[in-house]
Amino acid sequence: MNMSNITNDIITSYIKSLYSCDNPQLNELRAFAEEKKVPVILKDTEGLLLSLLKIKTPCNILEIGTAIGYSACCFAGACDCRVVTIESEPECCDIALSNIKALGFQDKIEVRHGDAREVLGKMAEREKNSFDLVFIDAGKSHYREFWDLSLPLCTNGALIVCDNILMRGMTASDEYDIKRKYKTSIRKMREFIKYINSLDYADTCVLPVGDGVSVSIIDLPDDLDGINGE
Repeated sequence: MNMSNITNDIITSYIKSLYSCDNPQLNELRAFAEEKKVPVILKDTEGLLLSLLKIKTPCNILEIGTAIGYSACCFAGACDCRVVTIESEPECCDIALSNIKALGFQDKIEVRHGDAREVLGKMAEREKNSFDLVFIDAGKSHYREFWDLSLPLCTNGALIVCDNILMRGMTASDEYDIKRKYKTSIRKMREFIKYINSLDYADTCVLPVGDGVSVSIIDLPDDLDGINGE
């Protein structure tokens, strides 16, 4: 075992053992998701996100990628905030709405159905500078588009958090893509990480938490025109 690598299985298992959630309904929802192999935020990722919420105390959160509504419910339960979450799959929207209602967060969480790229474009017309935290957890090949389309919606000083950016190690090394099935997604994720680390208006760190998380603090110029150029 390489002792310089703190993300080995022993450490990961230990960190998972520290996980706790006081909401029994969220615990049940996580257990259901894990049993049915429905992707939800990993336990250590959840811990990081909830800590960020306590530090940032956001009023308005934008989530791209609702799935069954687990993370949106975590956010709504952790702070006094409004959550707008976008999901492209109709079935997932229905399940998420049911879960949100069951947990009593229907007044705090709004689920919007549609391709996030289209929904975000429409939101820019009426919800500019509205969100102080953005959580991106949807199609990995489209992170750059989600990021760029979210910027007009961000307040100055907003956090943009992106999940699964290490893609089970494949972003760091091709050796993890054993069957060479994810070449395009890997390339695009590498390009995205390089992009957000090069931006003058974003202070970004990449963390080996869960399946990889990037946390960016946004310091936007008064004029957004042209900042998304190469």
